[in-house]
Order: sequence, then structure tokens, then C-alpha cells
Amino acid sequence: MAEQPKITLHWLNGSRANSILWLLEELQISYDVQVYHRQSNMLAPPELEKVHPLGKSPVVTVTAPGSSEPVVLAESGFIFQYLCDHFAQGKTLVPKRWKDGQEGKVLGETEAWMRYSYLLHYSEGSFMPNLVMYLVLSALKSNQVPFFVRPISSAIANRIIAMMVFPNIKRHLAFLEKQLETSGGDFLTGPDLTAADIIMSYPLLAGQSGFDGMGRFAKGTAKETFPKVYAYMDRLESQAGWQKAVQKTKDIDGGKFSLVPQSA
Repeated sequence: MAEQPKITLHWLNGSRANSILWLLEELQISYDVQVYHRQSNMLAPPELEKVHPLGKSPVVTVTAPGSSEPVVLAESGFIFQYLCDHFAQGKTLVPKRWKDGQEGKVLGETEAWMRYSYLLHYSEGSFMPNLVMYLVLSALKSNQVPFFVRPISSAIANRIIAMMVFPNIKRHLAFLEKQLETSGGDFLTGPDLTAADIIMSYPLLAGQSGFDGMGRFAKGTAKETFPKVYAYMDRLESQAGWQKAVQKTKDIDGGKFSLVPQSA
């Protein structure tokens, strides 16, 4: 058997690295985990800058057999795409790309593959920024802000959430509800779990506890308004690969598991 490349996930608690961990479990490939913990200010530790200049997570390093210099992969979508390109053969993590007889032609791609490719970028490019903004604005209402300033900062944060964040979250959840309605299966691209579902798991599962705190939805709660999205999240959490990733996280982090950022 040919020697395999060495893959290392540089894992930061409460980060997108959890979705990479799930992907690696689904790919069933050997990998190592280097653990990092957030500082008291919730930021990543400076040690991550030694891996990638931006000092962010997730980061994956891949070292080819016989080489001592790893290649550094950063950004969730690129990591997903690269790992699937090389290790997902024979699995359903990537939908069939071409319609029969349309190989290599413009618009010859299947709908499932087009959805899959779009979602790899949509997760971080469109959906996740709203959740990051909400997290930052929520900090303006927390005990991190001096109590005599907090009423003002809270009022400003609530106004921005009401004007910008909540309308966008409603729009995105409605979009995902429609995607699930038209996918032809239990997942976003069809009947099979794909890497697109795995990359979407982080913003959805990390954000679900905060959706109702953003405002009132059309039918009262987010779950009542978007039942397909919530049933989908339940399906994601029931996947064996997800559960293995959760257990792996607990194993490497002293029994703790959280998708949202927390200081060590």
C-alpha cells in the first residue's frame, strides 16, 4: 500500500474546525489533531500565526510522503474542496458532477453538483457573516462592557440587530427551507449527506440557540416558521460521523464540547 500524506487539523475550540473534524471522519482517512484554545479575550492564540499568517482556524496542513515541508490549507470552503477532490472517491460526499452525455460541457453539470458547489461558498460567504455580526453585537450587551455604558451599547446593538441581522437571518432561513423542500431528499443536495451539508452544519447548529433571541418570527419561533430547517438540523446531529466528531472533540478537549467560542 502506498504511503499516505500526513494530515493535521489545527483545531481551535468553538470554531469551524469542528466541521472539518466531521469531514475527516466521513472521509475515513488518518489524521492528527493539534489543539489550540482561545484566550480570555476569545481570540485565537498567537501560536496559530506560526501555522498561517492570519492566525485563524480552521487550518489543515498536508505533508506529502518523503517531504518535510507541509502545504497549508486555510478557509473552510477551500479545505473542504481540496480534501474531497483527493479523498472522497467512491463516497457520496460529492454529488455526481455531469449529466450523462454532457461531460465537460457548459451547463452539463447536475443540479445536485451545482447546489453542492454553491453551498461550499454560500456557507462562509453569505450565511456565516450574519452570525458573526450577531456574536459581536451580543458582546456589546454583555458583562464585558462597563455597566454604566452598557445601556447605551445595548440599545445600539439591539437597533443594529433589528435593522440588519434579523432580517437577513430570516431571509437565509427561508432560503434554506426552500432548498430542503426542493432538494429531492433529506439533505440540501438530495438523498445523500454531502460535504455541503457538513460545511453548513457549523453555522446552523452553532446559531440555532440564538435565532429566537434576534426577534419574533412569522409563526412565533424559528422552529415553527422553518420546520424543515429544524428537522434537517436534527438529522445532521443524528449522523454517525457527527457523533464521532463530537466524541473526538470531547476526547481532545477534556470532555468539553461547544460550537460557539468560549475562552479556555
